[in-house]
Amino acid sequence: MIAAWWQALAPNERRMLGIGTVIVVVLLGWALLWHPLAAKRAELEQNVENQRRDLAYVRLGAAEVEKLRSAGTRSRADRQGKSLLALADATARAAGLDAALKRVEPVGARSVRVSFEAANFDALVQWIEGLSKGYGVEASDLSADRADGIGLVNARVTLQEAP
Repeated sequence: MIAAWWQALAPNERRMLGIGTVIVVVLLGWALLWHPLAAKRAELEQNVENQRRDLAYVRLGAAEVEKLRSAGTRSRADRQGKSLLALADATARAAGLDAALKRVEPVGARSVRVSFEAANFDALVQWIEGLSKGYGVEASDLSADRADGIGLVNARVTLQEAP
């Protein structure tokens, strides 16, 4: 039936249908195969580039963290021979917390508990941060209650030497 129809066509019509069929096959091949594959490849190349950029950012951040960690962790030698108890007392007084400082007591071999009454909260937090950055001493526990006055707290801080 198709062969009879094909034979009934004039040679010019057969040539036109042949060329049209080739063009349709090429366009369908491009639309269904080549274009989706090329688009997916471009998307994957962009993903790889994004991941490389993210990796470089993370590596830079890791280097910065390592730099800060090594610079921020100091040894006992940096304390000029002071014990953790003496260091906590001296640095609290130097931070302007001497009026609020009520007690410094040992809790264990490598930790002390410091008690404050009516301490300025901002100064207290800066003191803790200074101990961490300057001496490698970490606050393992902090308990604070509001005291009479603006920005004042009654606080108990447990400090321990970083491992």
